[in-house]
Amino acid sequence: MLVQDVKTKLDEILHDYIPSPISNPAERALYEPKTFYGLPDKEANEYKYKAIKYAFQHHYENNRFYREMCRENDVSPDDIKSIDDFSKIPLITHRFFKDYPSGRDFAVWLANLMSTEVPKVVIKGKNPSFDDVIDAFSQAGVMVTYSSGTTGKFTFIPRDASTYKMGQYAIGRSAIEMLREWYEPDANGFLLFPNPKKTNIYVGKVTNVMYDLVKDVQVAIDRKITTQILRISMGVTFNFKEKMMSKMIKTASRKMNEDMVTRIVNWIEEMHRRKERIIFAGAPFILNMALDRLEKEGKTYEFGERGAVLTGGGWKIYEDKRLPVEVFRERVGKILGIPPHNCLDLYAMVESNGFLVHCPEGHYFHIPKNYFHVRVIDDEGEDVAYGEEGRFAFLDSIAMSYPGFISTGDKVRIHDECPVCGREGPVLEPEVERIKGEEIRGCAEEMRRIIMEE
Repeated sequence: MLVQDVKTKLDEILHDYIPSPISNPAERALYEPKTFYGLPDKEANEYKYKAIKYAFQHHYENNRFYREMCRENDVSPDDIKSIDDFSKIPLITHRFFKDYPSGRDFAVWLANLMSTEVPKVVIKGKNPSFDDVIDAFSQAGVMVTYSSGTTGKFTFIPRDASTYKMGQYAIGRSAIEMLREWYEPDANGFLLFPNPKKTNIYVGKVTNVMYDLVKDVQVAIDRKITTQILRISMGVTFNFKEKMMSKMIKTASRKMNEDMVTRIVNWIEEMHRRKERIIFAGAPFILNMALDRLEKEGKTYEFGERGAVLTGGGWKIYEDKRLPVEVFRERVGKILGIPPHNCLDLYAMVESNGFLVHCPEGHYFHIPKNYFHVRVIDDEGEDVAYGEEGRFAFLDSIAMSYPGFISTGDKVRIHDECPVCGREGPVLEPEVERIKGEEIRGCAEEMRRIIMEE
């Protein structure tokens, strides 16, 4: 399928995610380009410059804490005259989003983080939990998503309806554009993450658009997951009751895991028998568990071009074991018959609305350069040279409800172009690691802690 055909088809399918009219530079940078990954640099940079300058001015004018940060750094929107000036835009450390109070003060913290109008939020009770506050914001139209590291400390990000819809369009467009040779809307999907309708954990909510992209979606984890359950699963308990809950969760995990793997294996059998088109999307270690079962039973399949896999969230499968992406692709090909060019990985995080997806040809992470600007920086905050390692940072133009100018705890290596596929624009190498001293974090690690019994 041609790239332009992908956009036309997806714009029809995802019409509810597209504003009418498209009215500002950030929206134009997201919705207008015919491609996210193959646009000539000159055209992409024109979109990106206008979009990010617009977003920077928006946050400068509407977010008090970020405006004060800019003034401390002696920078204003007038100083951003070209893409070369993007390095002047102050970056917020990822740790900032972990520094929050509890109770009603948590609601105030979230409101102060927002750069868009805060709706009336009704908080019940004198000492509401994080989930109580999140539910209250949701009822007011603000989606508060979160993720957690191994310490159990959360990262909370508030998204208004506009930012959430743009992010959903972005992940759908990013994924399908790289899988355009496979994609048909009559495909069946198996989501290797929690049910998006039963949690606000980011790995669940971010994949809600999958229900619009394919005709049928099954989920691996079909139960409610709260901040308390996630924290306890990460091994952080505060009292005797929570310690008992932790034991109960671990006791139930083995049976739930067996049932989950059985459902996945049965689904594979049925889809293969019916010669259906399929996609697995989510944590790679969950699919790897199903592959273990199939390998043990001596079963193999030949989905061929009818099958696709889009993993996300990292590659740790156990506490001390990391599964290389190329080994995983080999297993998928050997057992399911899905070719390597249909087995891709996606790199994203709760703080951003930019989705970097492997190219089918070389499996390098490509940047949606029309609206999302990546910086790879050293310890002093300066950009490293192409080919060098550094800290991943980004400027996200479609994050309207919070300042999406953030430095992370991930270590990456950047190149000025893909060594394999020929698409213009910088790429990241396939493997992403945590910087030494940063806590282990990642969607797959969260899922591993939730469902593993150890």
